[in-house]
Amino acid sequence: MLSVVFTPFYLPVVGLAILLTFTYLSLLPLTYKLFLLLTVWLFTVLMPTVLIRLYRHYQGWTRLELGGRERRVVPYVISIVSYMVCYYIMEAAHVPYFIRSVVIAALVVQVACAIVNTFMKVSTHMAAIGGVAGALTAFAAVFGFNPVWWLCAVLVLAGLVGSGRMVLRQHTLRQIVLGFLVGVAGAFASVIIV
Repeated sequence: MLSVVFTPFYLPVVGLAILLTFTYLSLLPLTYKLFLLLTVWLFTVLMPTVLIRLYRHYQGWTRLELGGRERRVVPYVISIVSYMVCYYIMEAAHVPYFIRSVVIAALVVQVACAIVNTFMKVSTHMAAIGGVAGALTAFAAVFGFNPVWWLCAVLVLAGLVGSGRMVLRQHTLRQIVLGFLVGVAGAFASVIIV
């Protein structure tokens, strides 16, 4: 159940919602915030989910069969292209930097996972949650707030999702830890550097 609820595609929307609620960006008009959330949801959740599902059905694979390392290339490409389109639309609409940085962080994590996947399977669920932890830490440094309670919640959630992925026999402990570390590093670096 946790794997379905905390799928990697939902975390950019959640991150953006948190950013729009708990920072100075909460002062933006409600219609603008809803437009941003809808745009991010369309291109980081709906579009990749539908396209990957169509690809899986076209190949005749089950959800578990799609989890093989060699079968994840096309889903990674679909996700990366979807995230790039989202970023392009946000940049064309002159969306503020900190809002776009959520999509950049998610895109960097997706690209890092795709690269690592060429050598070994990595948990994208954990990379996404690691990305939340990394971005949260970076935003705490930028905005000057104490992220301890938020980080505690993210780490507990990461432990639950990681345990769930191992119980489902989708990943080993090594793949779980590697995914989390890729997410933390990618998101932290992308928010701080970009």
